Amino acid sequence: MDAFEQLEVWKRSSRLCVDVYKACRGCSDAGFRDQITRAALSVPSNIAEGYERNSRSAFVQFLKIAKGSCGELRTQLYIGIEIGLLERSVAKTCIAEAAEISKMLQGLINRLPPN
Repeated sequence: MDAFEQLEVWKRSSRLCVDVYKACRGCSDAGFRDQITRAALSVPSNIAEGYERNSRSAFVQFLKIAKGSCGELRTQLYIGIEIGLLERSVAKTCIAEAAEISKMLQGLINRLPPN
């Protein structure tokens, strides 16, 4: 693999980030909007940063951070639904995609060869 842009997990997490930003456009709570978009942006950003470190151990570390951000994002999406800040159907789609991305990240971590 020559570039992180070729990783399917990076592509999907980038698209999810865009979807979260769009879902939050009309959100009246600036603090919530800031926190959830930061979590969404953290996923593809950490994948890219880890890849660019040119170290297996650093890449794994950043993939784990990205996976943690997926959990943070899902939590915020659930809360956003419950407090009426996010449209349920859109948020549920994002939750499902974040869960799949989390699985993809774990699979990638498991497949990376040892140092």
